[in-house]
Amino acid sequence: MDVDLRDLELLDATAAAGSLTAAAERLYVSQPALSQRLTRLEDRLGMRLFDRQGRRLVPNAAGRRMLVAAHHILGELESATRDLREIRDGRDRRVRFTAQCSTTFPWLPPVLRAFRERAPDIDVRIEAVADDAPIPALLADLVDVALVTKPDVQMDRVSLTKLFDDEMMAVVPAAHPWASLAYLTARDFDGADLVLYDGYDQNRIPSMPLPIPAGARPGRITTMPVVTDLVIEMVAGGQGVTVLPNWVAAPYSASHGLALVRIGEQPLTRTWFCATRPGPHPPHIETFVEELVTRLKGPVAG
Repeated sequence: MDVDLRDLELLDATAAAGSLTAAAERLYVSQPALSQRLTRLEDRLGMRLFDRQGRRLVPNAAGRRMLVAAHHILGELESATRDLREIRDGRDRRVRFTAQCSTTFPWLPPVLRAFRERAPDIDVRIEAVADDAPIPALLADLVDVALVTKPDVQMDRVSLTKLFDDEMMAVVPAAHPWASLAYLTARDFDGADLVLYDGYDQNRIPSMPLPIPAGARPGRITTMPVVTDLVIEMVAGGQGVTVLPNWVAAPYSASHGLALVRIGEQPLTRTWFCATRPGPHPPHIETFVEELVTRLKGPVAG
């Protein structure tokens, strides 16, 4: 596919501005030149990327897919440029942190408060990583510290500190028939519509096993980005049931009228680890890891 950086900038600017005239002003080029570049790009791809709605250009399905790539690539280039500038200026003093499978961090503010008392001049960045896969990001030096639970074929290449086990719970509307059960079996999941993070997309290679008992045969499986609020809203709206860690789901139970139900007679648990690259680390990274481990090491994360 013949797509270059200027093409991605064109897509980003046009989608944000809603017109080629406004996009051309953002990119400091003429509107006719930008229009020709868009036409050439669409010709190379063999399809249109924008539809006209009134006076606005709106990305269609193909355009939205290209925008996902554009935002990822442009964002990564901006981050890399910022990092290189800090390295050049001798200001490479930050902690890049990511957490797998979750967009809720009720435990993070105490970690940050304690860390900043010990290292007030260090910047902490919460990073999103591609495909919710922090181990490759660690090895590629895109993050410094990761909270991980899903297995990865490269886990033996990083240093792991066990933190805690958490229980996976079925999350359903309070009036759902499951809400009155002591626990769920595989048969309960037969035919159930699931709403899950897209890490569980069974079309992925390799795919992650579904977080339900072995032998269950669910009905429709809807996957979506790792945005917990979105998953919760889908469940609260009656679009299916989900499975989430207890510590992630519990804060939503009262506000969204949800019930949390145990899966299996014995709790279905996962183990969480703090992951870093092997070898010595700068003192500020060691300090952050110490605070993270101190806060989270134990039977349950708060």
